[in-house]
Amino acid sequence: MMRSLYTAKSGMESSQFRLDVISNNLANVGTKGFKRSAAVFEDLMYQTLRTPGSRLQTGETLPTGLTVGLGAAPMATARVHTEGGLSTTGNVFDLAVNGRGFFKVQTPDGQTAYTRNGQFQRGATGRLETAEGYPVQPEITVPDGTAYQVSEDGAVSYLAPGATERTQAGQLELADFINPAGLDAIGGNLYLETAASGAAVTGTGGLLGFGKVKSGFLEESNVNVAEELVSMIQAQRAYEMNSRAIKTSDEMLQKLTQL
Repeated sequence: MMRSLYTAKSGMESSQFRLDVISNNLANVGTKGFKRSAAVFEDLMYQTLRTPGSRLQTGETLPTGLTVGLGAAPMATARVHTEGGLSTTGNVFDLAVNGRGFFKVQTPDGQTAYTRNGQFQRGATGRLETAEGYPVQPEITVPDGTAYQVSEDGAVSYLAPGATERTQAGQLELADFINPAGLDAIGGNLYLETAASGAAVTGTGGLLGFGKVKSGFLEESNVNVAEELVSMIQAQRAYEMNSRAIKTSDEMLQKLTQL
């Protein structure tokens, strides 16, 4: 059987995988704090017919070998953690990190998860939590009051009824990683720490390399629609060319059987 059939098949599968990644990026173009992914591929094993540097019967050394590649396969999806644009909302508990850092929340199973989506709100008890009800870590409870405020370093304060001086309800803590691309995306705009990401380094906004906390803003997705559409066209054309290679191989085999 002709190698080109299997090689082109792997090319079609790789193009389909790339399209799957692009589709997920485009589906999340409106997801706050979403980070786009890029498909990473590798070439498969080679069939070596003649080793580079081998000697001919004449004693000459071959400068190059004779190898045939066997296609491509997806190797990874690299999460691109560039910053998205900030959009204003006017809601004091809508928060964005202008720079490096993730907000910390606690999942129902007790794990600490990390997110760039700062759509927080006060729960029934005044606790600051996500739309899914996951509490911010460390927990911050904001009692009833007025003039709520979140400073750039993450300090949450308010004016109690009848008071003239602000009361601090808590301090937001940010986390950062040596390799954010190594975080495990579990859905819901949440990531978990892994051995690849390195241990979380915590701090406050605006200090030691952490970004400043912006109250009344949300970070948009970093998906560039035009760029994704171009990548989609490239994936489609690659798929078509590989399918054409299969058709051509089939025609050549048909010609051989006829002869």
